[in-house]
Amino acid sequence: QVQLVESGGGLVQPGGSLRLSCAASGFGLDYYGIGWFRQAPGKEREGVSCISNSDGSTYYADSVKGRFTISRDNAKNTVYLQMNSLKSEDTAVYYCAAQPPVPTTVQTLCVVPLLWDYWGQGTQVTVSS
Repeated sequence: QVQLVESGGGLVQPGGSLRLSCAASGFGLDYYGIGWFRQAPGKEREGVSCISNSDGSTYYADSVKGRFTISRDNAKNTVYLQMNSLKSEDTAVYYCAAQPPVPTTVQTLCVVPLLWDYWGQGTQVTVSS
């Protein structure tokens, strides 16, 4: 059974940091593209950062470039999202998703959440003083 479990969310002050984890079971993450998405109240789900399975290429939304870093540890079957210099507008539920290889770029995948097959349950990130 394919399962993704996010952890690491919480309440943090503006300027602070959090590291989200996405642990996979039932399949090997190294074969899949992995993405982090977020959804704030009243807004559509958006791609934050994604990493391909093939060459490790990455994509970051403009709003998080230079602040967030995606990485994967295939030995632990886990993908991380390091979030630094957090802002109030980063407040959202964060989801990780997995997608088997498809003939498209990681950027194309990351901006279209509907293209992703497997999703975690989400973890809340709240940035507030």
